[in-house]
Amino acid sequence: MDKLKEINTNLSHSFSVSERKNIIITGVVKIESFDKEEFLLETVQGMMNIKGENLEVIKLDTYQGNVTIKGKIDGINYIEEVKNKESGLFNRLFK
Repeated sequence: MDKLKEINTNLSHSFSVSERKNIIITGVVKIESFDKEEFLLETVQGMMNIKGENLEVIKLDTYQGNVTIKGKIDGINYIEEVKNKESGLFNRLFK
């Protein structure tokens, strides 16, 4: 387990899109979910969401954290993790 943490912290994150048809992503820790229209990836810089059409994984290197996806890329977003929604909401209501 310590080796896995060491590998993940040594990864750098970047992505490169070519002609909206191919995207190469580095620093990928885990692919959370995917289908032909959306990929949700955990990267060393946070959660990354890729939307498009006919998306598919072309190359996956789990050791180095590299993923190549092809298809029509419509959008790329980073998702901020929401920490404990309920306590935040209740804390704001009862202040």
